[in-house]
Amino acid sequence: MAASNDVHIPIPKTETDQNCQEQEDADFDYSQRAQWLRAAVLGANDGLVSIASLMMGVGAVKTDVKAMILTGFAGLVAGACSMAIGEFVSVYSQLDIEVAQMKRESGRDDGGDKEETENEKLPNPVQAAIASAMAFTIGAIVPLLAAAFIRDHKVRLGVVAAAVSLALAVFGGVGAVLGRTPVVRSIARVVVGGWMAMAITFGLTKLIGSRGLQM
Repeated sequence: MAASNDVHIPIPKTETDQNCQEQEDADFDYSQRAQWLRAAVLGANDGLVSIASLMMGVGAVKTDVKAMILTGFAGLVAGACSMAIGEFVSVYSQLDIEVAQMKRESGRDDGGDKEETENEKLPNPVQAAIASAMAFTIGAIVPLLAAAFIRDHKVRLGVVAAAVSLALAVFGGVGAVLGRTPVVRSIARVVVGGWMAMAITFGLTKLIGSRGLQM
């Protein structure tokens, strides 16, 4: 029986094929990532900044670690619920607008395949709400864990600020990479904003606690 002498010669991609591939990559719509990326990054940043600022405000007038943890936990639950409800309402409104637009367009065009493709691109309010609440919770856990095991009051405040700053830098960098935006600028904007929020909350609470509430 004769042995097979078939020889497979790989055909290199032509310049046209490479250009087409590059064009497909260039034409990739990064806005498709906007829905879940916005909900996740903003939720995590809100969780970090909101809960850390809340705990720093309590820490400005109280040295008890229990008060900081309970306040932070209450803020976590309230913030996660608020983020989920707000994201659900926002995305659902967007969904209603897009569905109404599709109905107007379908009245002029009978393309069934096009309508099916458009349905797959519609935003999902439940997914957006869950992603937002989970991201907020993940971000809020950082200052809670940072404060839970530190007994010294001043050290606790410093650890919370440092942990939150590091987490903000990480989330800002990840969001910039996924969104194809300048990394350094994004990290700086997020971190500086977090510092400002914590400092303002700490300062105003300290001022009101030491002077404004005295009878």
